[in-house]
Amino acid sequence: MEDKLSVKINALDVLEKQLKNRAKKNQQGIIILASATEPYLQFEKEYQLTRKILELILHYQFPVHIITKSDLVTRDFDILKEIDEHAILPEDLHSKLQHKVFITFSFSTLDDSVGEIFEPGATPPSNRLQTLQQTLAAGFYSGVSLMPLLPFITDTDEQLHRMFSTFKNSGVKYIFPASITLFGDQSSDSKPLVLKAIQKYYPELLAKYKTLFAYGFQPPSWYRNKLNKRTETLLQQYQIKNSLFDEVMDSSVKL
Repeated sequence: MEDKLSVKINALDVLEKQLKNRAKKNQQGIIILASATEPYLQFEKEYQLTRKILELILHYQFPVHIITKSDLVTRDFDILKEIDEHAILPEDLHSKLQHKVFITFSFSTLDDSVGEIFEPGATPPSNRLQTLQQTLAAGFYSGVSLMPLLPFITDTDEQLHRMFSTFKNSGVKYIFPASITLFGDQSSDSKPLVLKAIQKYYPELLAKYKTLFAYGFQPPSWYRNKLNKRTETLLQQYQIKNSLFDEVMDSSVKL
């Protein structure tokens, strides 16, 4: 999919206008990189847009939340440390957050073979785990976005316990578990791509997947409710938060 991406070469100019305006009004809210895409795609090595964006974020003293599958984030530890030191939190978050930089690594699995099927081109989960551990060792407030969990593949009790145990032993500060959502009917959309992978590598599960996603972009409520209860139990069992906030929040409150 990276071959079909367009690079927003004017992103820095657009962003600086926005940040400058917000900073004048003392509106330094947390900036997320990125909630809809990967901030460290391979072409970032050449274009360095994310690094330049972080330099702007540092200049205007905004906190930042990195969400990534990539090990390239370690390249920017120098800037992120400065942001963590100099950024300004919104007043309503002063009593809830002690950090200004949050680095979240996205996992669907710990198995490289499964990752190669569903996350082609991404940093393998084993390398990603090492990068997570390196990030924690560097002193960053870091955790896991455990999503999307793959029905009947990575949402089993065995796989969930393995992941929660591994992340707990790594010292993560939080885990955000969630199921998968599948959109679209075009060949490059997530639903056809995932179903094609299921048909090729897990043909025995194809009927189950078609049933789960027969009426919408997400599994039915009975599946989601069951998964939520299981992951909430695991969060309590392993004593891991599902929030960036320092105090223990109600389980219904998620970032």
